[in-house]
Amino acid sequence: MSTGSQPPETALGRAGRWGLTAFAAAGFVYLFLPIAVIVAYSFNKPRGKFNIIWQEFTFDNWKSPFAPGPLTDAMVLSLKVAAISAVVATILGTLMALALVRYRFRGGALIGLLLVLPITTPEIVMGSSLATLFISRGVQRGFVTILIAHVLFCTSFVALTVKARIRGFDWNLEDAAMDLGASPWRTFSRVTLPLITPGILAAGLLSFALSIDDFIITFFNSGSEETFPLRIFGASRTQISPQINVLATVVLLGSVTLMLAGVVFRRRTDGH
Repeated sequence: MSTGSQPPETALGRAGRWGLTAFAAAGFVYLFLPIAVIVAYSFNKPRGKFNIIWQEFTFDNWKSPFAPGPLTDAMVLSLKVAAISAVVATILGTLMALALVRYRFRGGALIGLLLVLPITTPEIVMGSSLATLFISRGVQRGFVTILIAHVLFCTSFVALTVKARIRGFDWNLEDAAMDLGASPWRTFSRVTLPLITPGILAAGLLSFALSIDDFIITFFNSGSEETFPLRIFGASRTQISPQINVLATVVLLGSVTLMLAGVVFRRRTDGH
């Protein structure tokens, strides 16, 4: 007769568990070590033009993080592009996800497949094809073309993220609200939208991070404009100042703050 107690763990089982834990820890170190190096070197006092060898700890870099004008301008441009593209892509992607999940129509499967293509297509192919399109149409590349390119690939990420969030949504809640006299817009704003907001916020933050980090697609469609990744690439051949690490750390702290705020909001929403 079984007593419900588990059998004692064998030596092989313990070794496997510790090995799996060590492998997971090594994976986390591999992922976060570059980030730690960026933060650490924002406090380095280099000797020369390249901040690649640790010399001396200092807070001087943080006293004037926005001193390099071109670097700061590139950061502002990246933040502007990321903010606008994230908002536009979040709106378009959310509406597309709602349409694909809520309704059944001819060509829905094809649209779902097309949403995956910008994600699976190599960035160099997408960037060069967009550049060819703009050049052939006589469109001057710059801020607008960067924005169009970022909205293009961010929309797919948003649509797929929101689609995964609302796939298990109980649409009977909408029917119940309308049976009680609520209009379609009131039903959406008071019932549907609050329940899918955590997924929308997660998708928006993801698109913002993807936009501010993009290099290859931006490189082909930037024209004379220079975003933060492009500026870092250009500076890597002449000078790597500590302010690059400082501004990167500021962006990192801002991203972590937004993610934590999203987690807190999602927990409060799910709790209610």
